[in-house]
Amino acid sequence: MDPSSFFLGESPVDDWSAVPQALRTGAALPPCWEPLFGPFREGTIDDLVVVGQVGQSLDGRIATIGGRLEYINGAEGIAHLHRLRAVVDAVVIGIGTAMCDDPQLTVRHVAGPNPARVVIDPRGKLAADARLLADDGARRVVVTTRGAGAALPPGVERVALPDPDGGRLDPAAILAGLAAVGFRRILIEGGADTLSGFLAAGCLDRLHVVIAPIILGSGRPSCTLPAIADAEDALRPRVRTVPLGDEVLFDCDLSAQRRVVGQAKKSR
Repeated sequence: MDPSSFFLGESPVDDWSAVPQALRTGAALPPCWEPLFGPFREGTIDDLVVVGQVGQSLDGRIATIGGRLEYINGAEGIAHLHRLRAVVDAVVIGIGTAMCDDPQLTVRHVAGPNPARVVIDPRGKLAADARLLADDGARRVVVTTRGAGAALPPGVERVALPDPDGGRLDPAAILAGLAAVGFRRILIEGGADTLSGFLAAGCLDRLHVVIAPIILGSGRPSCTLPAIADAEDALRPRVRTVPLGDEVLFDCDLSAQRRVVGQAKKSR
């Protein structure tokens, strides 16, 4: 059974609800979900599995010029994002996305546990009342620099990294810090600058791109990478496509260019 049938309204033979727990215990996945989520079972480069996700228009935009991120993807694309959240240990966003969108980063549209919520906040800008810091039972982690002195709400963990020379924290160092506090499966959800940084640094095992059938014409691009001299230098991942209703998921295997990061302190 193809995974797309779940999104197209057909009656599933195997329930999605078995997948998050099966991945965490090493049990077999329902056959219909194995091709898409089986690669999350264990890392091929090191102990970690790091996946990036982006939802975009046909012309590669994630928002209008005004910056609104809502309504790019429909119900099927949003459900896929929440399935990704349900199978990972932690979901990561940058401080720009945290301040602009104030996301919850919870699993609301599918069955499964909420992941730990991680924000990359080098200078300690995040407000204490941000929704991702809400005390709802999920782990909450702020990745910051050792020099940032902002106080965090009770129960929020801090991963403090050395101050970067170039102003941005190294994605590999961020992943190593998250591995040190026990996270193995990590979703890099956004925004575009954060996702682009992890992709450019060779720190993604997979990239899930969900394309909605709309054309914005202008707006914020989904990804910005360093310029290349020739198309021969472009990344050419192995790709499989899955229809999600009117949308299309591109499941990109980036393991061939993934850097070694390290081992998680403990498995979850």
